[in-house]
Amino acid sequence: MGGLITFRKGSGESAEAQNEPCLGCHQRGIQTYWKASPHASRGIACVNCHTLMEKTSGKQLAKMTDVTPFGINRAEIEVCGQCHLQRKAQLMRSSHMPMREGKIVCSDCHNPHGSPNPAQLKQTSVNENCYTCHAERRGPFLWEHPPVLEGCNNCHEPHGSVNDRLLKVTDPRLCTQCHIHTRHPGTPRPLSRVSPTVGPSVFAFNRSCTNCHSQAHGSNHPSGKFFTR
Repeated sequence: MGGLITFRKGSGESAEAQNEPCLGCHQRGIQTYWKASPHASRGIACVNCHTLMEKTSGKQLAKMTDVTPFGINRAEIEVCGQCHLQRKAQLMRSSHMPMREGKIVCSDCHNPHGSPNPAQLKQTSVNENCYTCHAERRGPFLWEHPPVLEGCNNCHEPHGSVNDRLLKVTDPRLCTQCHIHTRHPGTPRPLSRVSPTVGPSVFAFNRSCTNCHSQAHGSNHPSGKFFTR
C-alpha cells in the first residue's frame, strides 16, 4: 500500500494512479467531466499534456513555449497535435482556422478535460460553438436554410480545407449535393443544352451558386426564400 508515485514514461504505473494526485485538487471547473471524457477512457495521463514543477507556458503544457518570430505561441497546438495528427495537418491547408496566426487555440472550441457536449465542444452544439465568433450567422432569419440549422459542419470542415471558406466541397458541387434538377439544368454545361450556339447555361453563373444566392445561411428579405441578394 502507498509508496512513491513517479510520473516518468515507462514507470509502469497506470494513468489513473498518476492522475489521482492531480485530481485531488483539480476536479472542479473545466476538469469536472474528466473521468467521463474520451481522453480519460483512452488512458491519457495528466503528465502526457502537462509538466510538473517546471514553468513552460501559462497552462503548464508539456511542450516548451514555442514562440514564432511573429510572437505566436504554438505550445497548445503542438501538444494536441501529438495525437491529433490529421487535425494538425488540416491546419496547414490553404483555408484553415487561424491557429497558425495565433488568433485562436484548440481550447477555444474544445475542452480537452471533458464536456457533456459532442466532440468535447465547449458549447452545446457545433453551431453554438461557431456562433461565438460568427455571430452574424446566428439569425433568427425569416427564411432559414435547413442544413445550416442542422449543423455548420454539413458544409464546412472546421479545421481546414483546400476549398475557399472551409467548404468541404467546391461550390457549385457542394450545393448540387442537395439541389440537383431544381429550377436549373442538371449539368453545369458552358453552353445551353438546347443548342451549342445559345448563351451560357443558368446552372451556375460564373461557376458559383453564391454569385446569385449569396445569403446561403439565411435571409430576412420578404421574398428571400431563394436566398438571393
